[in-house]
Amino acid sequence: MDMSKMSGKPHLAIDIGASSGRHILGMLDNGRLVTEEIHRFPNSMKQINGQYSWDVDALFSEILTGIKKCADIGKIPVSVGIDTWGVDFVLLDENDTLIGPAVAYRDSRTDGMISKVGNLISDSDLYAKNGIQKIFFNTIYQLMGIKTHTPQYFDDAALLLFMPDYLHYKLCGVKKSEYTIASTSGLLNARSKNWDDDIIKRCGFPRKIFGDIIPGGTVLGGFTDEVKDAAGFDCKVVLPPSHDTACAFLAVPAKSDKSVYISSGTWSILGVEISEPVTSDESRSANFTNEGGFNYRYRFLKNIAGLWLIQSVQSEIGKDIGYTELIELARASSCDCIFDVNDERFSAPESMVDAIRDACREVVNGEMSSCGANNADAGNGGANSTAVPQTLGDFARCIFRSLANSYALTMKNLQDLTGTDYDSVNIIGGGSQNDYLNELTAEACGLPVFAGPTEGTALGNIAAQMIATGVLPDYKAARELIRNSFDIKEVKPK
Repeated sequence: MDMSKMSGKPHLAIDIGASSGRHILGMLDNGRLVTEEIHRFPNSMKQINGQYSWDVDALFSEILTGIKKCADIGKIPVSVGIDTWGVDFVLLDENDTLIGPAVAYRDSRTDGMISKVGNLISDSDLYAKNGIQKIFFNTIYQLMGIKTHTPQYFDDAALLLFMPDYLHYKLCGVKKSEYTIASTSGLLNARSKNWDDDIIKRCGFPRKIFGDIIPGGTVLGGFTDEVKDAAGFDCKVVLPPSHDTACAFLAVPAKSDKSVYISSGTWSILGVEISEPVTSDESRSANFTNEGGFNYRYRFLKNIAGLWLIQSVQSEIGKDIGYTELIELARASSCDCIFDVNDERFSAPESMVDAIRDACREVVNGEMSSCGANNADAGNGGANSTAVPQTLGDFARCIFRSLANSYALTMKNLQDLTGTDYDSVNIIGGGSQNDYLNELTAEACGLPVFAGPTEGTALGNIAAQMIATGVLPDYKAARELIRNSFDIKEVKPK
């Protein structure tokens, strides 16, 4: 498809992450995809009725604010789509009223729920059905938390909607579950791509709350009258792949079909695209997941703790330090500890600084796995050891080195499970701007790293809208367009 002379009208991607949201307009301009940020807003978990929760009213208010800004600047989109993080959801009653707060994945209601589900369906049986990585915050464990702590919610519930599904409903009045976001729940059958009735029955969840699942790329309809009045215009509401990582994977401008993808942000998501799910015991033991992708492909991947670690440390001891200075401090540090970034202690500690210091002390003293890394030069474990971070630069260095080490180990698992030797690493998302981490990743993996674009999730969202509205023919054309529109940095291993 020759797009060299093509121009077009804008499409609006609303990309909401666990720490911020953004409205990005994207359009063709002489055959290149150009983007413009219209609105950005903070997002964070809040204590609501004693639980870590999302303020969905505030989120929707910000969504409307960004949409109105499009009209204010005279750039009215022909379509809009929303993507968010996975697993979290709301329950609606028969009057479409929220039941309880929109509890966030880091809330403690999932404590002990893995074992409760395990008593009803074995880990091997569950994985053979859903192919989903066992993480304590998966929707299946959140629902078990409701069944355990607030079972009355199920008495009143008429429908479960994942976060982007609910926000799309607020825009257009259509209540559907999009495939990629639903696939993060642990309640879909990996092969049928629909709700697994056996899992739902054995867990004792009400089947009635699980509605229709439809694929990304579906046009839901136009704005509700209320939204039209607020925005001052109408446009199509298009489902992108509503899980942010599915959008990000769609936007990866990989030239090779043997490239590993890393979506780098609050979380690091490392994986590849495959045509059939891998639900073997070996895959389960390695804790890989088979999540849905655009066009019903599979994203075979693993969640790795990402920049959440350094973000948390900065909020404690480096609020006034910019990212460029942070990287310089990390390069100048000699802190050598490599720790297991996926340890559950880092999920929501009272102090990330203390949690990482404790982990590094344990590595030095041989009490904690160092993820296969060489910590021989880490010192003798004393309080002044170079293995135990003291300064912000120390924390940044050991976090980035530990992340790169985790990437390399995960990629080795990936090669063993798929029987494929990969030839490159494509990093997209905000973390792709971290040149130091990119260098460490290339060195740890022994492969060239291609970094960028930074707004991968928003680009995948826009690409899906362009495919749905006939601007692009398919995902291959979308990737070619992205590759030809943005600068991609190559970092070769030393």
